[in-house]
Amino acid sequence: MTASATASATAAADAPAPQRRRTLLAVGLLLLLAVAAGITLYATRGRVPESPAAAAAIGTPEDGRPASHVGAAACKSCHEAEYRAWSGSNHDRAMQAANPQTVLGDFADAKFRQHGVESRFYRRGDRFFVRTEGPDGKPADYEISHTFGVYPLQQYLIAFPGGRYQALSIAWDARPKEQGGQRWFHLQPERRVAHDDPLHWTGNYQNWALQCAECHSTNLRKGYDAASNSYRTTYSEINVACEACHGQGSRHVEWARMARPPYPAQGDIGLPRLGSRWREAWKFPADGARVAVRDRPADPAGMNVCAPCHARRATLSEERRPGAVLEDSHRLAMLTAPNYHADGQQREEVYVWASFLQSRMQQSGVTCMDCHEPHSLRTRAAGNALCSRCHNAAEYDAPGHHRHVSGSKGAQCINCHMPTQNYMVIHARQDHSLRVPRPDLSLSLGTPNACNQCHVDRKPEWAASAMDRWYGRAWRDRPSYGPTLHAGATRGILALPDLLDLARNPAAPGIIRATAATLAQSHATPATLQTAGTLLADPDPLLRIAALGLLAAAPPATRSEAAAPLLSDPVRGVRIEAARVLADVPADRLGAERQQAHAAAMQEYRTALDLEADWPSGRLNLGILRLRQGRSDEALAAFEQAIALDPLFEPAYVNLADALRQLGRDAEGEGVLRRGLARMPRNADLHHALGLLLVRQGDQRAALKELSAAARLAPDNPRFLYVEAIALHGAGRRSEALALLRRADQRHPGNVDIIAALRSFADGAQ
Repeated sequence: MTASATASATAAADAPAPQRRRTLLAVGLLLLLAVAAGITLYATRGRVPESPAAAAAIGTPEDGRPASHVGAAACKSCHEAEYRAWSGSNHDRAMQAANPQTVLGDFADAKFRQHGVESRFYRRGDRFFVRTEGPDGKPADYEISHTFGVYPLQQYLIAFPGGRYQALSIAWDARPKEQGGQRWFHLQPERRVAHDDPLHWTGNYQNWALQCAECHSTNLRKGYDAASNSYRTTYSEINVACEACHGQGSRHVEWARMARPPYPAQGDIGLPRLGSRWREAWKFPADGARVAVRDRPADPAGMNVCAPCHARRATLSEERRPGAVLEDSHRLAMLTAPNYHADGQQREEVYVWASFLQSRMQQSGVTCMDCHEPHSLRTRAAGNALCSRCHNAAEYDAPGHHRHVSGSKGAQCINCHMPTQNYMVIHARQDHSLRVPRPDLSLSLGTPNACNQCHVDRKPEWAASAMDRWYGRAWRDRPSYGPTLHAGATRGILALPDLLDLARNPAAPGIIRATAATLAQSHATPATLQTAGTLLADPDPLLRIAALGLLAAAPPATRSEAAAPLLSDPVRGVRIEAARVLADVPADRLGAERQQAHAAAMQEYRTALDLEADWPSGRLNLGILRLRQGRSDEALAAFEQAIALDPLFEPAYVNLADALRQLGRDAEGEGVLRRGLARMPRNADLHHALGLLLVRQGDQRAALKELSAAARLAPDNPRFLYVEAIALHGAGRRSEALALLRRADQRHPGNVDIIAALRSFADGAQ
């Protein structure tokens, strides 16, 4: 469970639609009316049974017999060492029924007070309770049903009607007392979360099934019913057990009953063969070699089993194949703000997968299991000894390399190459991008660096000078993708050539290339289409998905020709993205040979949206799909459902109002926007949308007031500055409009709309 409770929402199964671009040469009210007529639709991402439910058989092997889950106990007799290592691990204790053996917190009538709310934790025999603020703002008593997690903190689940289990926002610090632990603490200490806020512990975003269940139990099926807004969630095992990684075990158990040693190294054993072969894989090629090399190929399947639960992503399907690429069941979040810093370092709670995909370690063939024992979850060695298994200790674990006193904090490899950040207040997590500290980029990009994360009283200039003395200045010339990605987020179309070059660069990590292509998606030109054509054939599904996004703004005929073949892609996530890109193209325009693939991919897309139906963003994305398909009533209903799930979810108000605009019902749209502003009076998007609507209604003065409010509330949004300038010019305030555009151009260089308006206004003044 995340402290911010928005992890999945930001990694949407449906990426934001590109903003419409115009080179507007007309000025005055007609120009503003043209702007006001086109608000862009945009998207964002993101019952526990008393006894484990019998799992439905999923997956059918070649002989036609379905496989099913058998439970960890069935594995123990043959795999006793692995079972013993797993027992007591964080996976084993990921979720447990609450009892005196599993509850770690102090329930001896302990009191905790935060934000004016006092909570009391107490016991009745072997049952555990908390008295705290409920959904109506009044104190009430709640029984703890399950523990969630175990270290460094433990959360607690409480049963609510409709099959909901809510995660209490007060958690137990399980660390030793000398480390600050053995105490109650609040997961959102910075602000008071009111009882009617969706982020309140009783609200939608703290719902176990919505937010976190998938990765804490085995074979979980969410079981959400949108009509009743309720859950019938099931799982095979309450925790992360053997089959969470290895898949259904029934066929393997059958094989094991008949098999006799010596067991075959190849062939069908009823389960995928997963393993890193790490002991024999890495060898130093010669005495004194600096770095070991892998003398046999890495096993990508072993890596892939970790990805679904150790990545910031959205779920596309509950049908996971052990070892399949992540994109077959999930949509990975790209390395963009606010989740990541400009150079790809972790910022929000992103877990580790996309970070590791950036690393030279991953490119060299290092896998998760090379460093982590997969059953106990412990590292395979302690401290620097873990790194020196592949990096010659005489070269790297020495003051000549790390420039700190041996044994000190600064001499630890991970402190320089895997700096930590705290999430959920106390959970320090290492950045798995394994990068060299770059204080020089801290100066140019505003990104953190490991040197100044330790030496907090110093400036990046000091750290950079120290590295110059130690290593010369060559370290500053090491390739970094940060400047290109930073430009992609800040310099508009001026960054496009470098973004496309990076997207096409086969030497760059796939996640970096896909992020560059994603940043290029809002700048549609013939060059982006040419790059898309190249990337559509890339072996990495991340690149194929990003390439489809580059096509989204192309004419239907272009999209049909380029994207239709990917409706039959072997990876589900690619097929779904192809279906999204072609959602407004009638099937009969794709040719008879593609129509069946189109129908199947569109069904997969709809299934993915249904899985996110309890997310407001899931309903929003469904509304966008239905609107593109011309199913207006269903679109309006989906937007209203998103608002019902989260009355503070402003994209739903904006998209609903714009859908009404397209239907010629602007008066109703105004009511929707004012309804949203009544709840969120300082929301820039709502002010902007209302301003454009008022332009269409001919109320220039009221429109300018709303558009100016939007620009004031969101000064980093170039679109808002541009539209305010157009409105000022239309009101006859040309000098103010020009001054605003010049400031906007300095702040957002390369913005096509701002540049075009500046030229247009300047020409008009001559």
